[in-house]
Amino acid sequence: MSLIADNSFENCIKCTVCTTYCPVAKVNPNYPGPKQAGPDGERLRLKDPALFDEALKYCTNCKRCEVACPSDVKIGDIIQRARINYNKPKFKLRDAILSNTDLMGTLSTPFAPLVNATVGLKPVKRLLDSALKIDHRRQLPKYSHGTFRGWYRKQVERQQKFDEQIAFFHGCFVNYNDPQLGKDLVSVFNAMGIGVQLLKKEKCCGVPLIANGFIEQAKKQASVNADSLADAVIGKGIPVVATSSTCTFTLRDEYPHLLGIDTTPVRDKVELATRYLYRLLSEGRELKLKSTPMRIAYHTPCHMEKMGWTAYTLALLERIPGVELVVLESQCCGIAGTYGFKKENYETSQGIGASLFRQIEESGVDFVVTDCETCKWQIEMSTTKRCEHPISLLAKALA
Repeated sequence: MSLIADNSFENCIKCTVCTTYCPVAKVNPNYPGPKQAGPDGERLRLKDPALFDEALKYCTNCKRCEVACPSDVKIGDIIQRARINYNKPKFKLRDAILSNTDLMGTLSTPFAPLVNATVGLKPVKRLLDSALKIDHRRQLPKYSHGTFRGWYRKQVERQQKFDEQIAFFHGCFVNYNDPQLGKDLVSVFNAMGIGVQLLKKEKCCGVPLIANGFIEQAKKQASVNADSLADAVIGKGIPVVATSSTCTFTLRDEYPHLLGIDTTPVRDKVELATRYLYRLLSEGRELKLKSTPMRIAYHTPCHMEKMGWTAYTLALLERIPGVELVVLESQCCGIAGTYGFKKENYETSQGIGASLFRQIEESGVDFVVTDCETCKWQIEMSTTKRCEHPISLLAKALA
């Protein structure tokens, strides 16, 4: 499948609303903003590819420009495709390390305690900063000692006993960093009489690869995932759920738009676990929850905002007895996956998130909840609050 043709830049009315809502343009004067980088720049690039502007590298692909656009111009897609088509990035070891999450996870999980302790040392952070330009003020995500898929292998027989089934796209974060979130998802669905399968084969969704210019590798991984999604949805007739808002958005929309990998036949059967659970409960299914008093704040991830699914997660959280929910103003946290770990982007990243961090600190909540793993990392690195996934809260509240 070739890339979806996009002439939506012709609909741009030059109102600059996108630039007003752009989190990068607010704090980084080197970025011209989505209007100039997107529709305006595309007109120039079509005339002469040499007019590609290197400043497009500052775009985080948060999609907030598209949410704000009154003319439905696919601004983020235009910018990302321009980076794919016109920019030939030089190979950087740092970008390869940050992008190859499956490889790094496979190498690190068997030695997780040692790896976690080593990369947390100040001298090692300084070395990574000077040698690879991974900012020393960042805390690299900790690996789990063992993977989620490894744990799941012992659960297969039990899961197959359920009459109703769903498939789980767990993503890199659950598999290598937080298997407990995957276990929580299994517990919640099992409590509703639903068994959980894994896809026949799964690769990283490819977001880090796309962001760092490894497009051919991203396409290969997307092809593997697309085939596995089709096997579950079309072959087995079961839906696919995910816990990551960015993974979900990428599988549904970025594959066909940016990589030319067609997932449109299965798109409507691939969704965020919270949305799927909300629909089941709204149809009369039961999930027995005990009173769990807590004051929590919900942060809306950028790709969650783009999909328009925040209301489902909020409604699910409000079902937990004893919960006092504070909904934070929807704004970018600034991490944007691998973007915020790079030394040259650190100040921009923290500048973008500064207002959100203040909101969180002033909210008086026990902790923060979000559907995005990288938002979780940023919030925990930049505030005094821990951050949880909605599915984990549901699991803890199971009666």
